[in-house]
Amino acid sequence: MTDTTQHGNGAPATPPATPKVNMRILAQYMRDLSFENAAAQKKVQGANVQPDIQVQVSLDANKREAENQYEVGTKFKITSKNKADDQTLFIVELDYVGLFHIEGVPQEQMHPFLLIECPRMIFPFARRIIADVTRDGGFPSLNLDTVDFLALYKQELQRQAALQAQKGADAPAPN
Repeated sequence: MTDTTQHGNGAPATPPATPKVNMRILAQYMRDLSFENAAAQKKVQGANVQPDIQVQVSLDANKREAENQYEVGTKFKITSKNKADDQTLFIVELDYVGLFHIEGVPQEQMHPFLLIECPRMIFPFARRIIADVTRDGGFPSLNLDTVDFLALYKQELQRQAALQAQKGADAPAPN
């Protein structure tokens, strides 16, 4: 048996329409790019080089003055050290920004949308820049693994909750 709600005229009620999400990338650009070839400066070479690569990713998002426009920045800091002697081989820092026009996302979902979906859209372009820079710097192209922006977002929420809990525990007890 199906349960349908009907209007006074006998026609079945239609569920309320969910707004359609519309997202467009208006622009992408490098805000900052730095590559330091420490290996060349220290004259590190030979078959004894075994790179250990550490990748740090941070995100930020800001509302722009224009209606429905947002700026989302992804910052990558990649450090490669030699496992044998812990000497730095290279450091790449990239601040890559996307400008987005977003409509149809409920306000309570906008923050996760900006820090999960938007970085996911521009990540392949940042990855290509990093691959090109490392290759042009004299190393094999570094093709970053896909970043799980959902896990990164959840991790940041947990970090903020822990900070709030610590601030609450540090507060003096009321008299």
